[in-house]
Amino acid sequence: MALIPDISAILAIAFDDEDAAYAEAVIEAIGADEAIVPTLFWFELRNALIMGERRKRLTPVRTAAFLSDLALLPFSVDESPREAIVLDLARQHALTVYDATYLELAQRKNLPLATLDDALVKAAMAAAIAVFKPASK
Repeated sequence: MALIPDISAILAIAFDDEDAAYAEAVIEAIGADEAIVPTLFWFELRNALIMGERRKRLTPVRTAAFLSDLALLPFSVDESPREAIVLDLARQHALTVYDATYLELAQRKNLPLATLDDALVKAAMAAAIAVFKPASK
């Protein structure tokens, strides 16, 4: 089944000092089907990687390799968020507009949301949106 990942769901793979188990399961699920992301996903992701470089957590070479690996996966970009609903969700759940964009997309597409963001998980549960959980091994 397709899913809606935010960057917290996959970013750990880029950093050697993070537990990447959840991210690996998300990447595996994306590879088996697809991910649908809002346009802002790619900007947020690149910003987090640049911040990681500045903090010496990864190198430009590692950033490029990570982005190249992601480019091999089936990502679809959704460019049509329902802006009024995004704002309503942000207000209702005390989320950033960025996080509310992922929530709106998951709600509109009726797909599970993959995230490690506690506030976003709580909002998804309150909105009856499934949250991706890796299969037990």
